[in-house]
Amino acid sequence: MSAYILPLFILAVIVVGFCKRVPVYGSFVAGVKGSLELLMSIMPYFTVILIAVELFAVSGLGGKLEELLTPLFNALGIPAELTQLVIIRPLSGNGSIAMLQTLMDKYGADSYIVRCGSVIVGASETTFYVATIYFSTVKEKKLRYAIPVCLIASLTGAVAACALCRVM
Repeated sequence: MSAYILPLFILAVIVVGFCKRVPVYGSFVAGVKGSLELLMSIMPYFTVILIAVELFAVSGLGGKLEELLTPLFNALGIPAELTQLVIIRPLSGNGSIAMLQTLMDKYGADSYIVRCGSVIVGASETTFYVATIYFSTVKEKKLRYAIPVCLIASLTGAVAACALCRVM
């Protein structure tokens, strides 16, 4: 049944459009044209963030940052095994999900570490990706406080996630 949901939805949109005398094909073409304009406007920003994330990964900076931040995260109640996840999450959604899968394989799905990691991934956002998309489409270009505030919010969420998982 689920294989028919999308085709039925598309058919319903077309039928309703015809009944309301909306130029369905023209509206579709106008929507595609608008989306292509949006894509072209955000592509340079998106490319830059992808390059920056890849450079971060291959430069070894992630490992050095992990060594530096592990004692701080331990003091905040975040297990050392989650340091890399907390660092990667603002940069890469897919990378953080892959890291969470690795933690599941290593510690088991019901372990404290994986529960904390799952809440961190589910309750935080890929800050740099979202900022890239958002700030590429709005006229405001001053990022002075946006990124640091988002990173502090992500860290606060990770601390809260581990605290909640500890009591549950």
